[in-house]
Amino acid sequence: MKDARPVHRVKVDGYWMDAHEVTNDQFAEFVKATGYATVAERPPRAEDFPGALPENLVAGSIVFTPPAEQVPLRDATGMAHLRWWAYVPGACWKHPEGPDSDLTGKGDQPVVHVAFEDAEAYAAWAGKRLPTEAEWECAARGGLAGATYPWGDEFKPGGRCMANTWQGRFPGENTADDGFPSIAPVGRYPANAYGLHDMSGNVWEWCSDWYRPDTYARDAGEGVSVNPRGPTDSHDPAEPGQPKRIQRGGSFLCSDQYCSRYIVGTRGKGEVSSATNHCGFRCVKSPDR
Repeated sequence: MKDARPVHRVKVDGYWMDAHEVTNDQFAEFVKATGYATVAERPPRAEDFPGALPENLVAGSIVFTPPAEQVPLRDATGMAHLRWWAYVPGACWKHPEGPDSDLTGKGDQPVVHVAFEDAEAYAAWAGKRLPTEAEWECAARGGLAGATYPWGDEFKPGGRCMANTWQGRFPGENTADDGFPSIAPVGRYPANAYGLHDMSGNVWEWCSDWYRPDTYARDAGEGVSVNPRGPTDSHDPAEPGQPKRIQRGGSFLCSDQYCSRYIVGTRGKGEVSSATNHCGFRCVKSPDR
């Protein structure tokens, strides 16, 4: 992708990273201990959405909703994705598909419907932090510099599914050949050489960096970029004025037909106050000095 070029060298200091994404059970412990309410559980403020009708200022989140018929993946409006995404009142981490859903049997799945500040709040409570984009990619590569995926260059080595991604015709048909039509419990796919699971697919993961498409062009000019922390502000030419942070790893919705960002060198982005049912996070911790 253009925003992931040019390829350049990066050095990061040592750190510890969670072996898997933060789970529903882990996030529930945080909520029980702190009484924290996520962004998706709070009604939107009228001052943040000038002109919005009061009846539309309802707490909720964004949920993938497969269309009943096959639809174009791109069109002239640039808004084709709205055919399979919907704002669902009452959707939140405890009710991932909407108010009538719950977490029964999903305690070991990654928590979703977490906005950036929710992920930061959990990390602070746990005595950790969110990874920088460079730390995330270094960890995801597992020592395989230049490889396409965290496990190598073949997507399904020996026919084995290595990650939870979309199979079938996106967005209406998911054959679930990898064993899961939606989010998978953590650790169901092989770890990379650093012992980290689901660094490709399953759910997107927040990183601490602001998003800009020219970040790598800037970093490449430094020779070896040491402990990069990202730009000081955000800019997305596709949505100017919408502050976005980096997301990495892709999700169970990623497909080579539409979004192949389970490729380890690719970058994602998310508006900071938005949450969805395919985005979570994991944490890192710097060693004591």
